[in-house]
Amino acid sequence: MRPIAMFAFLAFAFPVHADELIFFPTSVKLEKLWGEGAFTEGPCLGPDGCIYFSDIGNQIMKYDPATNKTSVFRAPSGRANGLKFDKAGRLLACEGASSGGNRRVSMTQKDGTVKTLADAFMGKKFNSPNDLTLDAKGRVYFTDPRYLGSEKLELEQQSVYRIDADGTVTRIITEVQKPNGILISPDQKTLYVADSNSDPKEKRRLVAFQLKGDGSVGPMKQLFDFGADRGIDGMTVTTDGHIVATAGREKTAGVSVFTPEGIKVAFLPTPEHPTNCCFAGKAMKTLYITAGKSLYRVETSMTGFVP
Repeated sequence: MRPIAMFAFLAFAFPVHADELIFFPTSVKLEKLWGEGAFTEGPCLGPDGCIYFSDIGNQIMKYDPATNKTSVFRAPSGRANGLKFDKAGRLLACEGASSGGNRRVSMTQKDGTVKTLADAFMGKKFNSPNDLTLDAKGRVYFTDPRYLGSEKLELEQQSVYRIDADGTVTRIITEVQKPNGILISPDQKTLYVADSNSDPKEKRRLVAFQLKGDGSVGPMKQLFDFGADRGIDGMTVTTDGHIVATAGREKTAGVSVFTPEGIKVAFLPTPEHPTNCCFAGKAMKTLYITAGKSLYRVETSMTGFVP
């Protein structure tokens, strides 16, 4: 890993309405921690307390809260986007399409060795794995849309898949036009998916599926419709089941908080278009946000769920 000069802290203060105090404290300060990326994405908490995130300029970065320094963790990254650590401390990554993209779900082991978990379904290469989540049994659920890349599409649909412990890949959701962010509720009973089409005339919504014990899902339920606004890119969840999501552009760009039923109850604007977020810190109340070329953090009144 090579160190990169620390980006000077910048604080952005925003007003908080009284009904939002259960989500954000009265004095909300959004800190800019690093801003030298090409396009940041996929933050996740590592077992060492550091924040790992993708710079889709083809590297995975590591921010250390103890030193306030950011370094390169893995390069090239295969155009990594969504990241998550499993219970064994191995980093799982959705590697996308376009130049340098591997179009696979990979695992970086503790010794730095990178292996492929899955790169195809029924012999056909994935479109562009985007984001992932894990259930309590260690099964991996990931979205496979296509936003960028001129590679020929081999799969006729942009779907959601599950990878089981034995490596079996199962297509579980086809009803979503362009699946992006994905997460599982703390009680393991609901799978949330962001349907985020790049065309404002198409679907931009938050949907939910009953998640069954065998990893299959029930019928789709629409929770929130973003209309022509930019829909959810990435999201995380609190211990009480609130969905914390990054969405919007320009004046609507920011972090929105939804109830499990899809009611929007809080909003925090961001100075750049947000892409994803994760909770970290000793009390799991610090929210880290990737947006534009940068990494931000903000203290919240919420408690992030630890899978």
